[in-house]
Amino acid sequence: MRAIIVDDEPLAREELFELLQHHPQLEVVGQFGNAIECLKHLKQLEADVLFLDIEMPQISGLELANMLDSDNAPAIIFVTAYDQFALDAFEQNAVDYLLKPIDPKRLCKSIKRLQERLPESTEPSLLSEGTLAPHSYQDMLKNQQLKLIPCYFQQRVKLIRLEDIEYASSDLSGVHVATSQGINHTQLTLKVLEEKSPLLRCHRQHLVNVDAILEISLEENGGAVLFTKSGAQLPVSRRYFKAIKEHFGL
Repeated sequence: MRAIIVDDEPLAREELFELLQHHPQLEVVGQFGNAIECLKHLKQLEADVLFLDIEMPQISGLELANMLDSDNAPAIIFVTAYDQFALDAFEQNAVDYLLKPIDPKRLCKSIKRLQERLPESTEPSLLSEGTLAPHSYQDMLKNQQLKLIPCYFQQRVKLIRLEDIEYASSDLSGVHVATSQGINHTQLTLKVLEEKSPLLRCHRQHLVNVDAILEISLEENGGAVLFTKSGAQLPVSRRYFKAIKEHFGL
């Protein structure tokens, strides 16, 4: 199993790395000091499990877990010094959580639980304390809204507020988020943005912030074209036009 360690404390990363060396069934393929760098390389590394610190600057471990596509996300074992975060870990469908400092025997139990977890399983798992994660965790994930969208622009990472976004689009090069200041690339999928933000799907390849719509032009084929405040034009397919009309009471 391919593992990634994400923790903003270098000593904590080193300690966990050393502990994992005693488990040959796990290969540590990446270590990151923050959630943004992890997100940037996650797809490339094809990890099976994230050992994810909860308390991190800018984007917490819980927020990172919320940004992952539930259909393709690696398993998550949260690592925390604060037991009160356990309930949030349940809601994120964590395989388990470890309290710092990590007990090697407790780590063994977590890895065993990870091995027993079927890749196709969507059932919540039992945590070591014997508490069952909520059966409605999928609904919880969908109801947890993103607050910031991490985007990459000219070797920099920008954290864009949802209210500043006009639209999001996908093409062969990835997913792009547009604001009045320009267009930026994000590692998040359109599916995640649709499920966990107010952005509304208007086309298979486009989501729109309805507050950024300036004009709607009706088309003869039953679709439409949206004009945003910055002058962008977005197609609206017939499949998604109903939701647009309902929002504006058309």
